[in-house]
Amino acid sequence: MRRYLAQFLADPRVVQLPRWLWLPLLHGIVLRTRPARSAAKYAAIWTPEGSPLAVHSKRQAHLLGRILAERGIKVAYAMRYGAPSIGAGLAQLKDCGELVVLPLYPQYSRSTTESVRDVLGPKPAIVRSFHDHPAYIAALAAVVQRHWTAHGKAKLLMSFHGLPKRAVDQGDPYQSQCVATAKILAGVLRLAPAEYLVSFQSRFGAAEWLQPYTEPTLRELARSGAARVDVLCPGFVSDCLETLEEIAIEGRRSFLAAGGQEFHALPCLNEAPEWIVAMAKIVETGP
Repeated sequence: MRRYLAQFLADPRVVQLPRWLWLPLLHGIVLRTRPARSAAKYAAIWTPEGSPLAVHSKRQAHLLGRILAERGIKVAYAMRYGAPSIGAGLAQLKDCGELVVLPLYPQYSRSTTESVRDVLGPKPAIVRSFHDHPAYIAALAAVVQRHWTAHGKAKLLMSFHGLPKRAVDQGDPYQSQCVATAKILAGVLRLAPAEYLVSFQSRFGAAEWLQPYTEPTLRELARSGAARVDVLCPGFVSDCLETLEEIAIEGRRSFLAAGGQEFHALPCLNEAPEWIVAMAKIVETGP
């Protein structure tokens, strides 16, 4: 955890503070306390195969590779932080000609997509976002519709990863793309404005982040009389710490403690067949 957090939190795209200020804080305080807390959270969601994010990413790459192999396209996967590294992924494709890189961040942000570009350099073609791609939206809709077929329909909360408000004020299009995703998906699902909400999770530090925040939103829904809520995380294509621990465990606890009766955390796209097909279409559409 300490090695991973040191790489992740040292990225100037992630923590946009002066290096002279942040790095001493990171190594002197944060990396002495946060790894143990993070490890406890990961322990709550760990699987026999390992980290859910790593497991789903590997499976997605394998399934996508099976589709694209028929068209002569080779697939490798990598993690922005940790292993397998982007360099290791590129090494698997060293004999290929044209490269297309698909960062699995549906909504563009300088802190995510551009961080991948920082490692790649200017040469490889990169898909900047696919927040409104019809195949991605259709895959999300399929996940929701399967859940509602099994459990009945309920109010839908779409929770996206947060971002410091300062980044949006400086021109980052992330928030507008999140809202666009939610609006398009709601249209496909034929939801009235009162039938869904958008919120933001995963705050870090003392700065103001995009609002409304997910946890207070869940508490307010329960206190206002909502007996049930379904939570979807469209900004994550694989279940991970943020969806399985922050939403499915902590979010559930907050909603029920505030008086809610039934909480459903919908799965991410993971290996949904519609998502594997969507990735192939997004890659073929290109940057």
